[in-house]
Amino acid sequence: MDQIMDLSPLLTQIASQYQLMPDGAHGLSHWGRVLENGLKLFKMEGGDKTVITLFSIFHDSCRHNQSLDPGHGNRGADLAESLLRGNPLITETQLDLLKTACRQHTDGKTEGDLTIRICWDSDRLDLARVGIHPRVRYLCTDSAKSKPIIDWANMRAKNNFTPDFVKFDWNRFF
Repeated sequence: MDQIMDLSPLLTQIASQYQLMPDGAHGLSHWGRVLENGLKLFKMEGGDKTVITLFSIFHDSCRHNQSLDPGHGNRGADLAESLLRGNPLITETQLDLLKTACRQHTDGKTEGDLTIRICWDSDRLDLARVGIHPRVRYLCTDSAKSKPIIDWANMRAKNNFTPDFVKFDWNRFF
């Protein structure tokens, strides 16, 4: 995988408020797969790599439980706002995209900005981890709808694949 931005300072702050077990269905392995899904789609479709990367760690960062948790996307967006407002890592436009992607990632939408659609696809492609196969009609980009991408993502999700950067870097914060 390509070099990813150093998320250490943000992961430290996210971990300080994170309420769930980091190895749960919405935890670090999921975040890592979402990041890899997003970066794969970014290479194929374009979009904003910074927003796609940050989405992976913020979209489920404020969940209160591992099942239905209305409002967790809004809480993740609010956390992103509080940690990133004025940060030179991200522009106001990028922050707005990130917050929209987080707030709406469970709404089933498929239309909108390319970067936001890639964020949603990167999360939806990991649904097999909870026994749900992604439905093409809920995927937003042509790349995510392709059988090879769906099969690749499903295999990783079903096997709870954990990327090396999660094992050797992200886990130390949680």
